[in-house]
Amino acid sequence: MTIDTTFFQRCIDTLGKACQMLDSSERDSIEYDMYRSACVKEFEIILEQAGKLLRKCLKDFAHSPKAVDRLVFKEVFRQAAQHGLLSLEETERWLVYRDNRNNTAHDYGKKFAEETRALLPDFITDAQMLENNIRAHVQRLADD
Repeated sequence: MTIDTTFFQRCIDTLGKACQMLDSSERDSIEYDMYRSACVKEFEIILEQAGKLLRKCLKDFAHSPKAVDRLVFKEVFRQAAQHGLLSLEETERWLVYRDNRNNTAHDYGKKFAEETRALLPDFITDAQMLENNIRAHVQRLADD
């Protein structure tokens, strides 16, 4: 199975740029609201892509790919930590990100968006680290 992180990396880059634009916008402007919304949306996309990419990676360790498909999102990240794709600290942060993401289904308000915004610097770092780890995993498989 091919694991391609190109789209994931593009989303990380997009989120980084949206954060820069958000930081340079006036807080009460339409631009600020627009970039904040873009940040929240990219945050959601990256979380979903992270889960999908990790599922693909976990299939390399599993006896049954169908068992990996049945894992709930948080269990995917816990399994990734067990197989060295994430550290325990990174996994804990990803679980916090997921909890935050689950709130978007119920609260699209300004307060929620600002709470998500506060997570973004660490989230971007963790997403980039995950992308690096996945690429390294793919390379190790190719070298074997």
